[in-house]
Amino acid sequence: MRVLFDGQIFELQKFGGISRYFTELINGINSYSAHQAICPIIYSENIHYSEKINPKIPILDQLNMMLELRFNIEKRKRYCTRKNGKGITKSLQSQNFDVFVPTYYDTDFLSDLRDKPFVLNVYDMIHEIFPSHLSSEDHIAIQKAKLIEKATKIIAISQSTKNDILKFHPKTDASKIDVVYLSHSLDNSEILELGLPANYILFVGNRGGYKNFAFFLNAIASLLLDTQGLFLVCAGGNAFNEDEGEMIKNLGLDEKVIQINFKDFELATYYKKAKCFVFPSAYEGFGIPVLEAMSCGCPVVLAAHSSFPEVAEDAGLYFELDNAEDLNQKVRALLEDENLRTHYSKKGIVQASKFSWEKTVADCVKVFKSALKS
Repeated sequence: MRVLFDGQIFELQKFGGISRYFTELINGINSYSAHQAICPIIYSENIHYSEKINPKIPILDQLNMMLELRFNIEKRKRYCTRKNGKGITKSLQSQNFDVFVPTYYDTDFLSDLRDKPFVLNVYDMIHEIFPSHLSSEDHIAIQKAKLIEKATKIIAISQSTKNDILKFHPKTDASKIDVVYLSHSLDNSEILELGLPANYILFVGNRGGYKNFAFFLNAIASLLLDTQGLFLVCAGGNAFNEDEGEMIKNLGLDEKVIQINFKDFELATYYKKAKCFVFPSAYEGFGIPVLEAMSCGCPVVLAAHSSFPEVAEDAGLYFELDNAEDLNQKVRALLEDENLRTHYSKKGIVQASKFSWEKTVADCVKVFKSALKS
């Protein structure tokens, strides 16, 4: 079976959960002797793609070097975007594949697909649930609706996401939606010396909108102020913006909140040294950071809604969504009780072991075969 991927996500993301997923999926499919994953892009600055896929194609490495020498960065990007687009169109028009998999919600491929089956991946329904957080020029929800209608099969990355698809698109045949869980790619075999505080709560990633950072910070402010030597470490997400800086100052937390960007290989150390990891997000289609934290033995505090109970099951310590006092109490309980931390640490390691990219790839291949039969 030949599976064609369009690679659009590798242009949209320099790194991130979706591009990580497709990197693992393409790499995993190509480990099957009976199957082949094709992604006809000549160049990508995506970190995951460059690490795992590009090195296997020496001619692309040579081309990358040529492009580095011939063009400045912006010209190179425009050139590569055009070449990538032409490569995908050519592959579609050749019809030399069995199943097509778009990696995001661009609908341009539909005109060249003809009667070939395609499998749509739906990661979440954020655009439908939180439209106020998005630009008026964001048309993802419209494009997604069109693809949901036309897809041969749909992969939802959690049962929660499947339920949300059916809620917003009730005419969709539920039997064409398969749930396939994701995994994580964290190497937690080594602890690095990164100059982190001895006692800290960990927050990872983007902080805007539905990620609920402002709610989280206000909820634990008293805990940070009351506990000598306790810090909040915000890993990733780039430097605090003006509004965040003002909020931190007004709460009197200037000396208590630290923001540090990290490299991929450093992230496991952040989890391993933290007293707990808090994921206050109002919604996630899956939530890879939950798996990352649990795999490192870091106790996880998260809301009992969305996809979280599917991922963490009884290995997470849950708070009531938007209940600041409850969140404060749950974090405080972990900080004050070493036995409780050990309990959730052990449970998390066991729970995280239930997920693997090998299982994700195998389940996706089953869906692709099913689409081909259809």
